[in-house]
Amino acid sequence: MAYRSFGKFIEALEQAGELQCVALPVDTDLLIAEWADREMKSPGGGKALLFEQPIVDGAKSEFPVAINTMGSRRRIAMALGRESVDEIAQEIQLILKAKPPTDLREGFALLKQGIHLLHARPKQVKEGASQEIVHKIDNENIDNQFSLVDLPILKCWPKDGGRFITLPNVHTRDPETGARNVGVYRMQIYDKRTTGMHWQIHKVGARHGKRYYERGERMPVAVTLGGDPVYTFAATAPLPDGLDEILFAGFLRRRSIELVRCKTIDVDVPADVDFVLEGYVQPGEMRPEGPFGDHTGFYTALEDYPVFHLTAITHRRDAVYPTTIVGVPPMEDYYLGDASVRIFLPVFKMNFPEIVDMTLPPEGVFHNLVFVSIRKQYPYQAFKIMHGLWGMGQMMFSKYIVVVDEDCDVHNTSEVLFRLCANTDPARDTTFIKNPSDSLDHAPSEQNIGSHMGFDATRKLPGENYHRPWPELLKMTNEAQKLVDALQAQTR
Repeated sequence: MAYRSFGKFIEALEQAGELQCVALPVDTDLLIAEWADREMKSPGGGKALLFEQPIVDGAKSEFPVAINTMGSRRRIAMALGRESVDEIAQEIQLILKAKPPTDLREGFALLKQGIHLLHARPKQVKEGASQEIVHKIDNENIDNQFSLVDLPILKCWPKDGGRFITLPNVHTRDPETGARNVGVYRMQIYDKRTTGMHWQIHKVGARHGKRYYERGERMPVAVTLGGDPVYTFAATAPLPDGLDEILFAGFLRRRSIELVRCKTIDVDVPADVDFVLEGYVQPGEMRPEGPFGDHTGFYTALEDYPVFHLTAITHRRDAVYPTTIVGVPPMEDYYLGDASVRIFLPVFKMNFPEIVDMTLPPEGVFHNLVFVSIRKQYPYQAFKIMHGLWGMGQMMFSKYIVVVDEDCDVHNTSEVLFRLCANTDPARDTTFIKNPSDSLDHAPSEQNIGSHMGFDATRKLPGENYHRPWPELLKMTNEAQKLVDALQAQTR
């Protein structure tokens, strides 16, 4: 199903028993974040929270705050309009099987074509609910105008550099090709009309900014908040270059997205979002941004990033402000990342048919740890998988990859660690490479460049310099298990 607004998604969560409404006044300075952190770390991700009276600088905001709305497997599936995200993986698998691709590039092209054909092409409209209220910024009269400080933006952690917008969908366009990109890049509030724009060196937004800088032109940027939650999921998904997030979101929601032109800049945005921040980035203009309590579980340092200048804010009359917090896992962002891996598993299997399953456990905070199981047929196949994954998009940031046999459940961290300890000889079964690193990883000696390590925790073959009989794993017979099940049932 497609949600006509973020508020409709909130209503669906309430009807499903997945929402807790908080009628008490709660401050946006640390208190909402503390409440949400406790909820996110409760079993199964707890519930979504709707704060009806958020307090900003001592005053009640006119907009309620929603947080942890996608912080469980059930809620992320609801956000995507499915009973389970595995349904989407099956749909993608059908697209790829329609005409078996001969290589990865052809596979992505086929995926894009298949998604394009499935009622995903966006439609242009003249007006939308996102522009029911329009506040254009008058720099000479900013003190008396609606501005960024009127939004219930959170300060999440005590040593954060300020308040941060944490779920912005940042819309940019390549000035040469016109190709669109939507990414989620945190935005620190500097004052009423400027923010930081935290797009790292590896991000498409930064690439677009570089091209505007080379042309000496101001870069139009639109930031949307809310609307159908599928927009935010698509913006966070690790899509290959050339696969439009708006197109992908239309595929996910099974309904074309209506786009409306912004009021002050030449950028199109979904017509049904809750808020639109219109503005620009002046390439070359930088300002210190941070510190920020990040998904790594640590504060990221103060660094220079581009500056976003606000030219207008538009919003729905019934707008709800969506936000999240990140920090020591598990958090809401884990469920977003987990869903991405499960949805795109068919793409990985297309290029590596021996892959059985894969997961990025929460302890690895996305890029630090990958577990993958394979059907092993020949020596050094595990190393082939490691190097193949390191060459695929954002998988290049994976610090540790552990490869296990197909009978190991990669979603059971205890089982994977058992295989890692039991099946490896460190000198023989590990490999190191140099590769780009996540900009937020504080461990490498030099930012953006680091070493990665792979572990072959599969059974060993003679061709892998193993010349002893490989022992058989302890396992009880099915007959014995069934008999004991029956006996235990009698004692209850």
